[in-house]
Amino acid sequence: MGIVADVTNDGFILSSVPNFRDLGGLRTATGRTVRHGLLYRSDALHSVSEEEVAVYNGLGIRQLVDLRTPHERESLPDITPEGAAYTAVSVQNPEAAGANFSAALTDPEVARRMFADGAAERFMLGVYRELVTDAEALTGYRDLVERAAKGPTALVFHCSAGKDRTGWGAALLLGLLGVDRETVVTDYLASNDRQANTDKWMRLLAENSGLPWEEVVPMTRVRAEYLDTSFRHIDEVYGSFDNYVVDGLELSGGTVDLLRERMLR
Repeated sequence: MGIVADVTNDGFILSSVPNFRDLGGLRTATGRTVRHGLLYRSDALHSVSEEEVAVYNGLGIRQLVDLRTPHERESLPDITPEGAAYTAVSVQNPEAAGANFSAALTDPEVARRMFADGAAERFMLGVYRELVTDAEALTGYRDLVERAAKGPTALVFHCSAGKDRTGWGAALLLGLLGVDRETVVTDYLASNDRQANTDKWMRLLAENSGLPWEEVVPMTRVRAEYLDTSFRHIDEVYGSFDNYVVDGLELSGGTVDLLRERMLR
């Protein structure tokens, strides 16, 4: 029998992985509800504390989908829960600027050129456009949806901070399930209060880059306009979210039906 995981008083399932959370409980526009305990989103899973491993193992996770780049995965390997299959699914070209911003922050000259004087916000807007049109992203997010629809559950998917690559993955899955846009944005913005782990390494990177923390902050938080950039870019390129699903992600109606049948009550 698995251990029942109680959400702690601070709202965390795993306090050592602050952006680990269940997408269950969200309502769809038609009045249905996303089932609890089937679909989790998270920040990097190398930081699960020894004290919380039993809770982590008790969640019944059978698929762990890692959206990070090869460098990120090798630097900080995940702790995979007992009984789960680990899969790396790329949603960014590892050579793209958006996938290598941490490396850029190690070089003060490059960091100033890329992120100073408000450029960090423009950088993030570019990342959110790439997440919905780049070939690697289209292939990767299709894979994520198919795994959620057809693979063993529960499933957890994550990147490093659990806010951008994971944020779009959650927005996509919730959109396919029929959750309204306002609720999707609310879930997305919840990452802002769960960045304690990310802030530690981002502050170190900021110090190494010579940039003031204020110049780096746009990359450490989510903003509604970031997610809106993805949705607007979808409309510009594909005409609608539905067209993006069919023509961009090339997901079949059968896969979407399976996802809804599994995840909704």
